[in-house]
Amino acid sequence: MAAAKKTVSVESGRIVQTIRNLWPYMWPSDRPDLKMRVALATFFLVLSKIVLLTVPYFFKWSTDALSGKTDAVGNMMSLGLGVLALVAAYNLARVIQAGFNQLRDTLFASVGQYAVRQLSLKTFLHLHQLSLRFHLERRTGGLSRAIERGTKGIEIIVRFVILNTIPTILEFAMTAAILGWTYGLSYLAAAALMVACYIWFTIRASDWRIDIRRGMNASDAEANSKAIDSLLNFETVKYFGNEQMEAKRFDQSMEAYEKAATKVWTSQGLLNFGQIVIFSAGMMAMMTMSALAIRAGTQTIGDFVFINVLLMQLALPLGVIGFIYSEVRQGLANIEQMFDLLDTDAEIEDAPDARPLVATAGALAFRDVHFAYDPARPILKGISFDVPAGHTVAVVGPSGAGKSTISRLLYRFYDVQQGAITIDGQDVREVTQTSLRAAIGMVPQDTVLFNDTIGYNIRYGRPSASQAEVERAAEVAQVDHFIKSLPDGYESTVGERGLKLSGGEKQRVAIARTILKSPPILILDEATSALDTRTEQEIQTALDEVSRNRTTLVIAHRLSTVVNADEIIVLKDGLIAERGKHGELLAEGGLYASMWSRQREATEAEENLKRVRETDELGVVLRGRPAGS
Repeated sequence: MAAAKKTVSVESGRIVQTIRNLWPYMWPSDRPDLKMRVALATFFLVLSKIVLLTVPYFFKWSTDALSGKTDAVGNMMSLGLGVLALVAAYNLARVIQAGFNQLRDTLFASVGQYAVRQLSLKTFLHLHQLSLRFHLERRTGGLSRAIERGTKGIEIIVRFVILNTIPTILEFAMTAAILGWTYGLSYLAAAALMVACYIWFTIRASDWRIDIRRGMNASDAEANSKAIDSLLNFETVKYFGNEQMEAKRFDQSMEAYEKAATKVWTSQGLLNFGQIVIFSAGMMAMMTMSALAIRAGTQTIGDFVFINVLLMQLALPLGVIGFIYSEVRQGLANIEQMFDLLDTDAEIEDAPDARPLVATAGALAFRDVHFAYDPARPILKGISFDVPAGHTVAVVGPSGAGKSTISRLLYRFYDVQQGAITIDGQDVREVTQTSLRAAIGMVPQDTVLFNDTIGYNIRYGRPSASQAEVERAAEVAQVDHFIKSLPDGYESTVGERGLKLSGGEKQRVAIARTILKSPPILILDEATSALDTRTEQEIQTALDEVSRNRTTLVIAHRLSTVVNADEIIVLKDGLIAERGKHGELLAEGGLYASMWSRQREATEAEENLKRVRETDELGVVLRGRPAGS
């Protein structure tokens, strides 16, 4: 019993805290119309309970009238008219009470949905404010499931706590007062004992069930994450023919979900049966007490019927209390994940006195920059370099040297641990993130497009752009001819993550998007490394056009794309190993020259293999011709 009381106390505290968090959304200061709805809903809530408690009285008076007992009502009217009037009043009261309930729910519907919408939007915005590290460590499927269940949890809390718990408590109080006042403390004590046992059993059984529900939710989230992960990597699954392996992994999660879900429904049956037993025992005790009182002549048959109807009316809210407790516990478990997301602090935040970046020229400077994702493994160990306004500086080096980390630090996905990065003399940590990212354009190696139209994906660079501006950006990016060749043109959909387009087409769309943004600073993060040589050359022409007169930082793997850079920075083990122009670095015969030599050999071998294949194909064609042709 002590454990149950403790659980009730904890749950009550959590419910109160949750309602306190939700209250600003259910009583919004800027929505007087919603406040009026809350007030009217509360009024009809109380009114419906008052009307509901008149129903047993009409039943009692009708019964007494039919059994020949006279009372105030019977003296007012003749027997026939009195019974008809009371029967009509009984049914009319039930209709009126149901009408008030529906009116209450209708008035509160928009209030509850407003709370759901605002909290969902707040969570969505908060997720976008969290760091790249957070999103790299979390599964997208798990996040979407947490938001989905959290949204449902909000609806449960709003609907069951506000629309059911408060009315039920009010009905309990009124019923207890009627029983105690009309029939004495013995009936009140019997009803109180029944309710106490009912609540105790419900809490114990629901606590047992909630652990099963949590296991079911965990299995559900895992299965959903695996399904989304597998579908997002559809091509990789096909490459390796691992459909059965993916299906097996998914089925293992669903098997765990199946077992947990079966236990949930089985436990629900046990809970319902136990509640019925307790309520029936309490009802039998009070009906027996009334029957004995009738035999003693202290009560009428109408009193017997009255107590029966009153208890039957109490059965519904009692049943709802059990359901409410179970659902609210589940709703709290679901909403906990959403609140945990809201309570997750953003790793990167604007300084309290942050001001908008003023990027007039767009000159970049890295000053003794140190950074590590993990303190035990430093990535950048004190690098310093400048990218003068309008110039192009390339950063090259072996894999793992820290090249892409530079672009992430410039975008402020992470903050440097030592040193500083400045734009036109302004430390990026002292300006607003919105203004910082508005001044930078990015063409990444792996361009991910939204599952929408080509026009939408280009316009994403500047949503307010006109159609003419979108088409001009596509023209500069040399993708306009391709788009116009499609049946739906700019309205053609690109598929999930842009899978309907080739690598070169996706890169051109990304370039067009950046052109439309028209930022003073441009980052090309291995923008052509995933493309074939011919496509790379075509894309490079478009990139040269975009980077003209812009401060450009090129993160490159293929050295052929940076030969014209104003300066080339060679990174090795997080330090600047070499720097200079292409010709100067070749003349030094160091790391850059070695990398250049290896890449030239690989390119020549690729071209020789291509020529051999073309010669073989030509020979096959010639051998297939008729003699003398």
